[in-house]
Amino acid sequence: MNFPLSLSDISLWFAVTAIILLITSELLLSLPEYSAQFMIDKKKLRLAALGCGLAFLFTVLIRI
Repeated sequence: MNFPLSLSDISLWFAVTAIILLITSELLLSLPEYSAQFMIDKKKLRLAALGCGLAFLFTVLIRI
């Protein structure tokens, strides 16, 4: 049975997810009037973004 996603597809998914999460965390930190409306832990959001970024780097290293 073949896995439908290749390593480059997974790498691209991790890269896009990390960028979206980092932009979201930066916007929530820079706009306090909007961040008061959301019950999101900003530190956990940034850690998730960094984890996705590290996973992206790991998949790039595997391809090299």
